[in-house]
Amino acid sequence: MSPAATPTDATARAQADFVHGLKLADVPAATQARALHLMLDAVGCALAARREAFAERLAQAIGGLGLGETGTRGVIGFSRPLPLRDAVWLNGALTHGLDYDDTHMAGVLHLSVSVLPAVLGLAAQRGASGADMLTAYIAGLETGARVASVVKGGLHAQGFHPTGVVGAFASALAAGKLLGLNAAQLVGAQGIALSMASGSLQFLEDGSWTKRLHPGWAAQAGIQAALLAAQDIPAPPAPYEGRFGLFHAYLDQSLQARLDLALGQRGFGRVWELEQIAVKPFPMCHFVHAAADAAIALHAQGIRPEQVQRIDALMPAGTMPVVCEPIEAKRRPQSDYDAKFSLPYAVASGLLRGRLGLKDLLPAAFTEPAARALMDRVHCEADPESTFPRHYGAALRVTLTDGRVITHREAVNRGHAERPLSNAEVEAKYMDNATLHFGAAHAAALRDQLLALPQLADVRRLEDLLAHEPSPAA
Repeated sequence: MSPAATPTDATARAQADFVHGLKLADVPAATQARALHLMLDAVGCALAARREAFAERLAQAIGGLGLGETGTRGVIGFSRPLPLRDAVWLNGALTHGLDYDDTHMAGVLHLSVSVLPAVLGLAAQRGASGADMLTAYIAGLETGARVASVVKGGLHAQGFHPTGVVGAFASALAAGKLLGLNAAQLVGAQGIALSMASGSLQFLEDGSWTKRLHPGWAAQAGIQAALLAAQDIPAPPAPYEGRFGLFHAYLDQSLQARLDLALGQRGFGRVWELEQIAVKPFPMCHFVHAAADAAIALHAQGIRPEQVQRIDALMPAGTMPVVCEPIEAKRRPQSDYDAKFSLPYAVASGLLRGRLGLKDLLPAAFTEPAARALMDRVHCEADPESTFPRHYGAALRVTLTDGRVITHREAVNRGHAERPLSNAEVEAKYMDNATLHFGAAHAAALRDQLLALPQLADVRRLEDLLAHEPSPAA
């Protein structure tokens, strides 16, 4: 059967029409500013990751793929250029590697870490303007968020990582915007992305590093899908609603959904989904943030570890398989990545230290006897008051040795669109992250260039600033 014999699904057509018609002038100034700050946050996360073991080892592995090719594209925090596909893949791993990057709440996924590497690499390759790069970035976020918002936690339930799966579609549309594809070709790019979308949650079982690979893989897959579509390579025109499309092949039958419903409720240009993207206050899985804030609040009230007999964490049922189960393993994280997905550790660190930062993910912190003792006292149960996935709220019920019970609830997680970090707070987070390994002057120059992106005639100027090695003195 030829592709023409299969009707184009409404989802793919709506996405393509929006991307093809999007102009930066159509985007409100405040929404543009927020998009620039989301980019800034992602770059700061990549800079903070630069000296992590995974950054060095992945750089060696991905850098070895070129087989003698001359690199032309920059990598954040590295002076050695790589071929486009490899630079994009590594930039995705760097921006996502610390799990400190933004999250679209309703979609339960990270979008900037696939879309930003895709548009940065391709825009630099083509000598595109900053305005064109920003427009493509917004296009990718808006379309990816709508796909993920419909499937919600359905991909997680089937063992797929939506950041990798949906990121391929979002990156294909963003790349297609930069390439100037027409609406029919943008439908084709989505059809090709269907064969490339991937990402398994098996890393949750053992704290392995494969999650870090997903967004960059999606980004370079999206670029390839768009390049193939530009050559009018025949592709499935029903990538979402077809018999073997995303909604049928990747989701349990009871969880199938139609994106056109979401498009009607939250139509393109009427609602800007990127404003629903939350910036993380903690370098942990977003599911544990509310519980961490509750623990920090109890610490501020004077609750001390020796007073604690039992901690009951009331969590959204949909998050518990990720951060609470199996409870024995979550109480004994073996790596920083284990710790990032451990609700018991998030609570223990908050109660013990009144904080949860990058330094609290060092082995000395999550293996500290006092932290382990508190983790042993953490028990998880489903929260009947949860509004997940709209909010990632949580409550802690702490039973003290004297019999008192103290409860603290964070109904809306900090960073959520209803409780957002301001642009000024995002800039402060960026500077904290960027100056871990880089000088303050360089970090500030990058910040200023990123926030002035719409005025930049050629994105390669930004790429040159990004591709610098850390300062020995930083």
